[in-house]
Amino acid sequence: MPFVSIIIVCMNRPDNLRPCLQSIKKNTTADYEIIVVAYRFSPDNLSAMEAEFPEVRFIENNALSGFSENNNMALKEARGEFCFILNDDTELPGPAIDRLLEDFGKLPEDAAIVSPKLLNADGSLQLCGRPDYPAVNYVRQQWHRYKEPVDNGSGLFRTFNISGAAFLIRTDVFRKLGWFDERYYFTPEDIALSTMARKKGWSVWCDSEAEVVHKWRTTASRIAPAVRPAAVRGSLIFFSDGSKLRYLLLALGVWPAEMGKRIKARLQGRKADYITYRNITRSIFTRRTPKEIFIRYFHEL
Repeated sequence: MPFVSIIIVCMNRPDNLRPCLQSIKKNTTADYEIIVVAYRFSPDNLSAMEAEFPEVRFIENNALSGFSENNNMALKEARGEFCFILNDDTELPGPAIDRLLEDFGKLPEDAAIVSPKLLNADGSLQLCGRPDYPAVNYVRQQWHRYKEPVDNGSGLFRTFNISGAAFLIRTDVFRKLGWFDERYYFTPEDIALSTMARKKGWSVWCDSEAEVVHKWRTTASRIAPAVRPAAVRGSLIFFSDGSKLRYLLLALGVWPAEMGKRIKARLQGRKADYITYRNITRSIFTRRTPKEIFIRYFHEL
């Protein structure tokens, strides 16, 4: 049986997936299995990747699915004692997985999740642990009045939240938490997961000595007009925590900020940005789920 199940979702990007898989093979000595959800892959790309990486299990999925749904497909078949969730646009410059596994031998019994330090493609710091992120800071961030801290600890330290780009979690804990919450489509699945874990009495940690390169700046989504409205709607659902009044108050804080961005993009002739912000403002006061919002705008692209 593998000690760790490495779960990767890739949306038809062999150029991302290939170096990611190669870096795992080069820098990981622990017993592992790799399960890749080949999301909306072309037949040629899927055949090529299966031939190049015969040791990897590929699960084909051509239905419109979000981050949670795609990951959960693979997680339900994971056999490892631990699961390592990894974005396809990442690379391991060193033995990050081995180090995170070793960390669990040093941590208290209530430790459920350990995340690595995330670096940008140029080596600069992206994230190293994530502090508490209350709803008021989410609203402030939409107004560009708050920037989430990127480095709040060194060594092996306790933190509040993790990034969905890369983290290690006990499989039995993940199963008890119900895997990823599929109400959310692209955001904020990672914060929702770590928040739920802490509410259930588990602790969340970060190891600044375990490094993963996350190339998100070079793989910006071409489907932002569909992704971002779903993400905003999902964030409002999460931060309102089931309260309609709280949702309304948060929405009244976020909508003017997004409308201002929409007007600015229109005046500056930035058509793509205008469409994105237009879709966001249309999605804030709606009964549609994040998935329904994504599907609606995805079909308009």
